[in-house]
Amino acid sequence: MSTAFIGLDYIMDIAHPSGKISGVAGQVEQRGIISKANQALEMAKAKQWLNILVKVGFGKGYVEQTKNSLLFGQAHKFGAIELGTAGTDFHPDLRVDLSDIIVEKPRVSPFYCTKLEAVLRSNKISRLIVAGVSSTWAVQSTVRDAHDRDYDILVLEDACAAATEEEHKTSMGDLGVISSIIKIENVSAL
Repeated sequence: MSTAFIGLDYIMDIAHPSGKISGVAGQVEQRGIISKANQALEMAKAKQWLNILVKVGFGKGYVEQTKNSLLFGQAHKFGAIELGTAGTDFHPDLRVDLSDIIVEKPRVSPFYCTKLEAVLRSNKISRLIVAGVSSTWAVQSTVRDAHDRDYDILVLEDACAAATEEEHKTSMGDLGVISSIIKIENVSAL
C-alpha cells in the first residue's frame, strides 16, 4: 500500500509559544508533539513514504482570507499566519527536509484549493498517516475530507494536540469512527 505522512500546521504562529494564535502551543510542548512529528518524518523517510508538511496561511494583503470566518477572520488584524513571514515558518525544532513536499492551504482543510489531492493521486497514495495541530480543527478536517475521498487513514495520536487534553481526546474519539488511531510505536510495523 502506498503511504504518505501528512503533518499539519506545525508552524510558529500556531505551535510555538511566541506565535500570534498559539492556543495549542502549551499542549504541543507538554506532550512533546514536535519530537513525535520528527520521529514520524524519519520513519516515513526510512520507509520511502511521501512526507507532506502542510501550513495554513494567507498571501500578502490577506486576499485569500474570508473576513467572516470566526476562526481566521481576524488574522489580518494581528498579522497572523501571513505566508512569507516568520509566523508561517515551521517550528524551529521540526526537522524539515528538502525532499518534503510543502503544501500551503488557505483554509482548515489541506484539500481545499491546494495541490494536495494532485500530489496524492499522481503518487498513487492510498493510505494517509495524519498528524498535527490542532486535533480539533486541522486534523479533524483533514481526516474527514480524506475519508470522503476513499483514503485509508491512520491518525498518529501522539503527534497531535489541541488547546486542551480534553479537546484532543474528544477529537480522537470522534475520528476513531472513520480512521484508525495509532501511536508512534505502531508506525514501524506498517
